[in-house]
Amino acid sequence: MTAKGKLKTILIFAVIAALLFAAFAGSYRTVMKLSYPHKYEEFVEKYSAEFGLDSALLYAVIRTESSFDPSAVSSADAVGLTQITPETFEWLRMKLGETQGELSLLDPETSIKYGAFFLSYLIDEFGETPVALAAYHAGRGRVNSWLKDPEISPDGKTLTKIPISETAHYVKKVTKALNISSNLYKSER
Repeated sequence: MTAKGKLKTILIFAVIAALLFAAFAGSYRTVMKLSYPHKYEEFVEKYSAEFGLDSALLYAVIRTESSFDPSAVSSADAVGLTQITPETFEWLRMKLGETQGELSLLDPETSIKYGAFFLSYLIDEFGETPVALAAYHAGRGRVNSWLKDPEISPDGKTLTKIPISETAHYVKKVTKALNISSNLYKSER
């Protein structure tokens, strides 16, 4: 084979490799989007904007809490897409001044609205997203007590360790979902 022929063969293989890589990258992205979906986009975008919340964070919380199953119910009686307990739901309704009428956390819009408000509220209260996520999972009172403990929070604002392993795992899971989802959808934002 001549030098020209070898070069032509190498170029053909390079083009085929590039096409295969592009096809794989596209399918990988498609598969990842199935694992990190943006379901209920109308409600997530609406209430994220209304409450000044990053929609990517809300998607990450919904994925972690319920895997986008609107009928999810936890062992702690947390309900819906954003997994809010009935007691927290009533407290949030009072905070929003919406105590009239019957609402259900099994309704996707209701769950997303109250989940977005709660996350926004916790971020405003605690200032740090990981601390707000810990409060979303373990409760505001518990996180406030952790922030007063210098072994857990030397500065009273951040958590150097989360004493409950399930809550620590939850914060890591949401953070991972947030990072992956943000990268998957960044060109669409």
